[in-house]
Amino acid sequence: MTEGGARPRAVVIGAGIGGLAAAAGLHAAGWEVTACERAASLEPVGAGLALAPNGLRALDVFGAGDAVRAQAISQEIGIRRPDGRWLLRSSTERMIIDRFGDPVILLPRSRLIEALASRVPAGVLALSTEVTSAGPDGHVVTTAGELDVDLVVAADGISSAVRAALFPAHPGLRYAGFTTWRLLTPEVPADFGLVPMAETWGRGSVFGVMPLADGRVYCYAAAVAAEGARSADGELAELKRRFGGWHAPIPALLAMAAPGAVLRHDVSELAAPLPAMDSGRIALLGDAAHPMTPNLGQGACQALEDAAVLSRLAMATATAADGPATSGVSADGSRAATVLARYTSLRLPRTTQVVRLSRRAGRMATWTSPPAIALRDGLALALGKVAPAAALRGLATIYDWHPPDGPVA
Repeated sequence: MTEGGARPRAVVIGAGIGGLAAAAGLHAAGWEVTACERAASLEPVGAGLALAPNGLRALDVFGAGDAVRAQAISQEIGIRRPDGRWLLRSSTERMIIDRFGDPVILLPRSRLIEALASRVPAGVLALSTEVTSAGPDGHVVTTAGELDVDLVVAADGISSAVRAALFPAHPGLRYAGFTTWRLLTPEVPADFGLVPMAETWGRGSVFGVMPLADGRVYCYAAAVAAEGARSADGELAELKRRFGGWHAPIPALLAMAAPGAVLRHDVSELAAPLPAMDSGRIALLGDAAHPMTPNLGQGACQALEDAAVLSRLAMATATAADGPATSGVSADGSRAATVLARYTSLRLPRTTQVVRLSRRAGRMATWTSPPAIALRDGLALALGKVAPAAALRGLATIYDWHPPDGPVA
């Protein structure tokens, strides 16, 4: 444990998006950081993701925002039916920029990992190092040894062992009722034609087509399915059965994909919000704290927000460590206590709301009732014709987020 004017110390568990962001932010805030990752490399698991304006503002806290903005490409946004009819199609991108200052940027997950890893100095990242236990007192046991630290950031994912240990009475994860597939195509040939950005809504299923700056196309799909179900002949074959008869260019994009490129995951979320995002010296971050459905594209954004807020709050504590004790350091000697109380108060209400909105969007997109589908599609069609900007008002509660300004004592 640090004493007197020594730099405060932190361990970050996991080096995914949230973990790398937290490591970069805490180091920049003056903390001594060790980020433990059990994998031997940072080869990212996943295909593509979306970063909305709130996520880009969070990235700016770590100095990584502009690297991601370089991945932006101009494109329309639309919603279609399986027969190809457009329900909503507009230059919403321009409206998003005008309203929120940034577009929604689609990029391979590897690009975001690279941008964040570039902000983590040498010596911070400990690969092939698994955390076997972490206590609220800051005692951490790893496969490389033991540490006593002021702050533990648990960014250990949706099945977080730290979350389960801290809140054993919590009901935990529940299946959201649908499964998802994701893939990245090879670079499309020049004669392939325009690939419009669109999400297509069917009966109990969705297919998204998102062109990327590097010429590849990120495709994602969702469908109501029994939990744990898998296709005997492979998930690409399953996608072709489900979506091969839908409008162009979906069949052609599936034909380009390699079988091994398709990832399938059942969607789970927390059955109820956690009572807190901290306990003792431990902060839960990202999917460890608030796993949500992917329908609003906010999983990575909320993890980045968590890391940005935690870093800004921690800056005050590191500043206090350079001089006499101040309100940034609690009376019991824990440099994390004041930081984490504020962290939960800032983050828990917001992430609870985003989880709820994502759940609502997921249910609507996977409706199976014909009357409900007709109502949904009719509303989208009317919105596209009469008030395309109205949808932005519903996103304002998410996209209008800004990180705290400077250190917060």
